[in-house]
Amino acid sequence: MALSTTNSGAILKPEAVDELLVIPTLAQSVAAQVAKVIHTSASSLRLPIVAADPSAAWTAEGAEIAVSDQDLDEVAVPFYALKGLTVVSNELIADSSPEASQLVGEGLARDAAKKLDAAFFGTTVTNGPSGLGALSGVQSVDAGDVLLDLDAFHTAISKAQDVGATVAAFVTNPATALELALVKRSSTPTDYSNENLLQPDPHSPLKWVIAGVPLLVSSAVAANTIWAIPFQRTVIGLRKNVEVVSDASAYFSKDSTAIRSVMRVGIGFPHAEAVVKIQVTP
Repeated sequence: MALSTTNSGAILKPEAVDELLVIPTLAQSVAAQVAKVIHTSASSLRLPIVAADPSAAWTAEGAEIAVSDQDLDEVAVPFYALKGLTVVSNELIADSSPEASQLVGEGLARDAAKKLDAAFFGTTVTNGPSGLGALSGVQSVDAGDVLLDLDAFHTAISKAQDVGATVAAFVTNPATALELALVKRSSTPTDYSNENLLQPDPHSPLKWVIAGVPLLVSSAVAANTIWAIPFQRTVIGLRKNVEVVSDASAYFSKDSTAIRSVMRVGIGFPHAEAVVKIQVTP
């Protein structure tokens, strides 16, 4: 982490960059909650993958064991710069209270989290990484024209298991989440017909679970789409040289200081088949 200052007093100490920018960004980003985050100082992230396992065979005692090779491959995840720029009055900078630094960090973190989610769940981003929407080789489940039950979610879990993966989270947009939340256990008038099919997480009443898998919501997910995501098979790389720089010269006439943040992020999907897309087709 690094913090440098030009023509201005520092409002963030170097050790505060991680606390005020990196940690809040990852906490607010849905993508960072469902993917494995890897911190690295390398210029790119190289993920080893097993294209084919070595094979074992029943062998007689004393006989030679047949040799088989493990087919190893790798996925290269390039880093892209996620940058933010905000202008703060010098009166705020002169305030030495922790709230002043917190205000700047929260604003930068909120926007960085939105941009990260938009890239992760989107298709392609100019000067940025490609997301799930551009990923080829994912498995798919047709949920029909309306969500009446949770069968599609169980099917997605099974499809992931078929390729040796475990679904760690479902992610959808707010409108589809609401549609799911309003599905009733039965359309037949009974004592239970008015009870919602989707039940809250007993450990977190404001969240939902489907077949034991958390359902998260992000406005970055396309309409009528639910992603079934395996935690170990989706990766977000974060370079460690995150920096926050302030400069008073650019906005000298406004008695303000520009504050710039730079995070270098990469998104990788080393096992596309482990990701399942549930699609509703109205």
